[in-house]
Amino acid sequence: MERTDKNIVKKALPKRPDDAHKGTMGTLLSICGSYGMIGAGILSSMGALRCGLGLLKCAVPKSVYPIAAAAVPEAVFLPLEETFSGKTDCDCLPFLLAQKADAALLGCGLSVCDDTRSLVDGFVREWDKPMVLDADALNCLASDLSVLKSAKAPVIITPHPAEMARLIGGTAKEVNENRAQTAQDFAKRYGVVVVLKGAGTVIASPDGKTLLNTTGNSGMATGGSGDVLAGMCASLLAQGKTPFDCAAAAVYLHGTAGDLAAKRLGKTSMLPRDIIDEIPNALKACGIE
Repeated sequence: MERTDKNIVKKALPKRPDDAHKGTMGTLLSICGSYGMIGAGILSSMGALRCGLGLLKCAVPKSVYPIAAAAVPEAVFLPLEETFSGKTDCDCLPFLLAQKADAALLGCGLSVCDDTRSLVDGFVREWDKPMVLDADALNCLASDLSVLKSAKAPVIITPHPAEMARLIGGTAKEVNENRAQTAQDFAKRYGVVVVLKGAGTVIASPDGKTLLNTTGNSGMATGGSGDVLAGMCASLLAQGKTPFDCAAAAVYLHGTAGDLAAKRLGKTSMLPRDIIDEIPNALKACGIE
């Protein structure tokens, strides 16, 4: 199996044009967060913005909008109607599908309930631009994976071993015992790019191409690190490169940023926000200014 290196980052993020503006650097629609889990949406948003995205549209339940807006002032916010428990109401689907964006991110902190299941199902079937599905978007789809085959545009999924186990009806132990084959089989069966997270993240495409990531460390084993990665993947996707290249570049960059954070702070004390802080240095290390 081939391994990732910094050249994949250069391929996904070429030199930034001198005449670039927010309209030419990609627009991302992020549907993430819920009452009690807005942190996941914030972390994914900051990860996306640090990777050169032109414009971020954050769709969040109204109750958490003030918190999210204060944490990510660079984003444009779309406050959504919500259920009594603070989850996005499925009636928001037409409004979300009408948004203009180059890619979408769905799932970080979204929560799992009847409304979010309906929302995810409808969005994946009807959205016609590339998308990244993470966390609760995957959990919402676990009972009906045929939805993935109905997608109108390319899909990247970013499960950790427990989420992948849920998708295939196995256990995290079984997934970790055969990581590459699990990712390859799922990618081929459902026509999606799979980013199977963990020590030695595996990136697999439907055509069989597979990469093993070479960056990252155990200090990244904390809640929120995956949300940062999902945002980074979606950011690169919105900037127009192929899903496989975007996924591989984001994984490599994410791990590099994690390694830089660990060097600065130590593995025990580093947080996902420290990974975000090191993304600029990770980009520079890969030759991206």
